[in-house]
Amino acid sequence: MMDIIVDVENCLEAYVGFASDINAVVVVFRGTQENSIQNWIEDLLWKQLDLDYPGMPEAMVHRGFYSAYHNTTIRDGMVSGIQKTRKLHGDVPIMVTGHSMGAAMASFCALDLVVNFGLDDVKLMTFGQPRVGNAAFASYFKRYLPHAIRVTNANDIVPHLPPYFSFFPQKTYHHFPREVWVHDVGLGSLVYTVEQICDDSGEDPACSRSVSGNSIQDHITYLGVSMHAEAWSSCRIVMDYAELRYKMDLHGNVVLSKQHQQPGLSDERRRHSAQ
Repeated sequence: MMDIIVDVENCLEAYVGFASDINAVVVVFRGTQENSIQNWIEDLLWKQLDLDYPGMPEAMVHRGFYSAYHNTTIRDGMVSGIQKTRKLHGDVPIMVTGHSMGAAMASFCALDLVVNFGLDDVKLMTFGQPRVGNAAFASYFKRYLPHAIRVTNANDIVPHLPPYFSFFPQKTYHHFPREVWVHDVGLGSLVYTVEQICDDSGEDPACSRSVSGNSIQDHITYLGVSMHAEAWSSCRIVMDYAELRYKMDLHGNVVLSKQHQQPGLSDERRRHSAQ
């Protein structure tokens, strides 16, 4: 069973399913769709806002990415999907992932599950993730999700955005650790790909920061897999109104429309607060 979560108004998509090979709930956030103007607007809103999470003073985050996760129907649909999947498969671990803008949303999702829902078996692996908060946020993130992995690819432009300014340490955007930088080394016919594990600063100068982030091509292919999708194929689930009406597609995937869902989120919070 898979829940496909769609916010039609903001053209955002995610899905929740069960991966038997790793025995885990998998939460996946779609990356920026290049023909979606809403997504690009979110990407370009680089203004920071204070993070309203308990015990995180001075933490500031990217307004657009934070709002895409917290202020749309995506969050409630994701919580509902996790609850249903765990009801079927037990309290298995949760793996959260995403690419590009979806990676930014995935990072907020993972932190949300740990901090606000009290879960301690949440893993995060993102691909081509932009910076999402300041240095204080990165420090808190490292504390709550110490084994998070950010995969970056060669000269991918997106992990270099929003810019990092070393001379403005408190307010500048700052990556959380741990980066794994995939890139080629060698010359001529003696070229091979390495997966370099970076330091725990989040901004290792020997990793992707050591090169100019100027490649869009490096952003759309990760580990040999193309992350690119044409607008029609990636948004078909949104545009097929028959599927939205019947709430299920031909493959048995549950489809959530843009109608606001109430998946017991407040009940989950009350249970956590009572502990």
